Amino acid sequence: MELRSETDSLQDLRAKLQEYIDNGAQLGWLIDPKNKRVEIYRPGQMVEVLENPSTLSGEAVLPGFTLAMARIWA
Repeated sequence: MELRSETDSLQDLRAKLQEYIDNGAQLGWLIDPKNKRVEIYRPGQMVEVLENPSTLSGEAVLPGFTLAMARIWA
């Protein structure tokens, strides 16, 4: 998971998430609080973009895990 700060380059964070996936990570989240957007990275798939989701699921990688986004968006 990467949480973008005001000073972070989106391009750099995207490259970092892709590197995680390329090196074996099964799930990656790039959370952009300013724009209330989440990019979800998975091996062998296109990046999925969610606009203002209320929760994120750990999917099969972290079964039962849910991240509530309200505090992050606040």
